[in-house]
Amino acid sequence: MQTWRQQLKKLQQETYAIYIACKDPRVPWYARLLAGVVVAYAFSPIDLIPDVIPVIGYLDDLILVPLGIALVIKMIPPQVLQDCREKAATAMAEGKPTNWTAAIIVVVLWFVLGIATVFWLKSIFG
Repeated sequence: MQTWRQQLKKLQQETYAIYIACKDPRVPWYARLLAGVVVAYAFSPIDLIPDVIPVIGYLDDLILVPLGIALVIKMIPPQVLQDCREKAATAMAEGKPTNWTAAIIVVVLWFVLGIATVFWLKSIFG
């Protein structure tokens, strides 16, 4: 059980490092864009497959997020990634970092997408 907790903590730290890299101008724009998508998906309360579906519901979290993180890590320059990892380790050692701005943006984005979906469905089914 301890190994799972260590892996989860490492995944959280990598995700936070990628979040820090999103804001670093030394990272190429396409890597920052993908990093933003991966971080938003990782912290979003809404998944492609709802978690209430047994087994399959957690597969997107267990497969998509780590794959996205691995892809983004390959796109970030090594020195920048090392700097971001150090910042993430420091921030996590001081306590779990929170970013209410990012949380609000994710919630607003999902809300807008939900409203757009409702209008789209209404236009189709009248």
